[in-house]
Amino acid sequence: MNEHVPDGHVNMEVPTMTDISANADQLENEESMFVQTAQAVDIGDHTLVLKGVTPTTLYFSDRPERVVGHIGTGDFIDLWGAGENSFETDPPNAVLAFLEPGGEVPDDIVVVLKAPVLDGTDLSYTIDVIEGTAPANAGPATLFIDPFGRPLSATSVAGVRRRGRRRGRRRANRRM
Repeated sequence: MNEHVPDGHVNMEVPTMTDISANADQLENEESMFVQTAQAVDIGDHTLVLKGVTPTTLYFSDRPERVVGHIGTGDFIDLWGAGENSFETDPPNAVLAFLEPGGEVPDDIVVVLKAPVLDGTDLSYTIDVIEGTAPANAGPATLFIDPFGRPLSATSVAGVRRRGRRRGRRRANRRM
């Protein structure tokens, strides 16, 4: 499913998921984080729809292995309930970075993702907003999803973002 990638190289193969549990275990052991991109987003009451989502989901892990790869977005959805620490039993936190219509600077929100449904090129999640204000719709967007079973770990995307905001507030308070 994945390859150990030498520095500066990216595995662009889209693997076929033949053993979902084994692949979920491997991604969990590597503490892989996931990235999905879309042309636009619609956000309703507890619903996030990635419109025109890319057909592959990027995954990567940090040191020491630095594994990078792509899996089909449908295969990623198939992994949702696989493994001991599945996203189904322990829903992941994620950061949605988006550009509002007419906006020049991206904004973001932190959400909990649940119940993914892929319908053609639209991927919907049930969400709970943890931090930030969700727009009704936005332009290009990127969703950064935490690793399996690690919602606010040191390597957590949402955890790093929260720590950065806390540090920023502390620095601002010191200047006053």
